[in-house]
This record gives sequence, structure tokens and C-alpha cells, in this order.
Amino acid sequence: MKNDRILLFIPAYNCEKQIVRVLEQLDTAIMAFVSKVIVVNNRSTDRTEEAITDYMHAHAYLPITLLRNKENYGLGGSHKVAFDYAMEHGYDYVIVLHGDDQGMVSDFLQVLAKRYYRKHDCILGARFMRGSKLEGYSAVRTIGNVVYDLLFSYVTQKKIYDLGSGLNMYSVKMLSSRFYEKFPDNLMFNYLMILAAQYYGHDIRFYPISWRETDQVSNVRLVSQARKVLSMLWDYYRDPTVITGEYRNKPVERYEADPV
Repeated sequence: MKNDRILLFIPAYNCEKQIVRVLEQLDTAIMAFVSKVIVVNNRSTDRTEEAITDYMHAHAYLPITLLRNKENYGLGGSHKVAFDYAMEHGYDYVIVLHGDDQGMVSDFLQVLAKRYYRKHDCILGARFMRGSKLEGYSAVRTIGNVVYDLLFSYVTQKKIYDLGSGLNMYSVKMLSSRFYEKFPDNLMFNYLMILAAQYYGHDIRFYPISWRETDQVSNVRLVSQARKVLSMLWDYYRDPTVITGEYRNKPVERYEADPV
């Protein structure tokens, strides 16, 4: 059976306190399936980059490459950097694991071991699904997320369990058309990926994961983002072809990052 080339992508921005804990998740069980790890530093202003390089020097046996975005592209822009990297270097799948240590990549061990990912275009980690575990996540935010999941479920006519956790896995074949290129470069990138799955007919599956909030600093402005998401969802509901249009405030011709 062919061994899949799997790229593990860790987006990092101002997470110097958490990033080492994320890198420590790269144990032998996970690395048995992962061919390469890239950490994409989105122009952090703290010591995130130093923490990563120190870890890399101390663990030189791990296949980790650190990239620094040429500009602060946002979380969505960092995804685009990583997706391009996967296509240009011949990987078959990309796992996304956020660098703020809220998710556990080990939650996907069974997905990897049983090659469950091969049956679908993408596997999306779900915080609000039966079997998931939440730690330190407020009841208000949980209810808000569940309500939005229901709204997206109604519009897409698919059961949606999470609009964007920090643990997902994508087939590079699915990404090859770069349908996501004009999606927002901010935190709303994942919401458009959900709608794109319905519009382009991608086969997505949700998988329960654990999630914790301890010392992380949220970049989400809840009220303003909630309004933007509702407006975006309403526009798509009225005319799904809007998803092919431009969502970025500042279009970027090419998302580039330099090796550190």
C-alpha cells in the first residue's frame, strides 16, 4: 500500500508561551504518519520565532521547517502559504494544527492509522460533536457556536458540527484548483471553506476532538465577527455564486514566506 506524504502545518502568531507545547506533541506515534512539519510564523511580534528555533536546534532529528510570511497575511493567508507549499512539494495531504495549543493532533491518530482520511476530501475537527471534550470553554461561547453551526447546517443542507477548529486535514487534490484564493485572509477563512464544500461538492466529514483554553489569547472580536459571518452567510444563501468572488480587503498576488 502506498505511503501517503502528509504535511503537518502549524500556523503561529504571538504564541511564544504555547508553541513549544504544540511542538512537543510531535511524538513517535504522530511522526510515524507525518512526512514533514512546517511552522508558518505570521510575523509574530513576540518571541514566538525564537522559541521555535530553540526547539528545532534541540530536536534536530525532527523534520521541521520554519517559514516567516513576507507580510502579516492573517490566519487565512498562512493557510494559503501552507497549501501552496504542499502542492509545490508534492504532498498528498495537509494537517492543520494551530500553534496556540488548544487542540491535540493525537486526536487524529485513529484517522491516520485507519487511513480514514482517504475516503473523504477533508476531515474537520469538531469541538461540538458527540465524543468531543471541551476544557475551559465558556457556556456562552459554546451556545453561540452551536447556534451558528445550526445556521450553516440549514444553508448547506449538511450537518455542520464546527465552523473552524484548529485541527483539520485536507486532501491536496481537493485544494489543487485553489478555489480558496479569494477567501478572507482573516479568521473567517474556515467559514468560507465550509460553504465551499457545499458549493463545489467536496466530501467533508467531522471528527470529535478535545479542546482547551488555558493561557491562550483570543484574536476574535466576537460581536463584530458574528455580524460579518451572518452577513456572509445571508449573501451566500441568496446567491451561492458569490463564493467565487473577492472576499479580501487587500488582494495579494502571491502568498510568500521565507525559510528561517
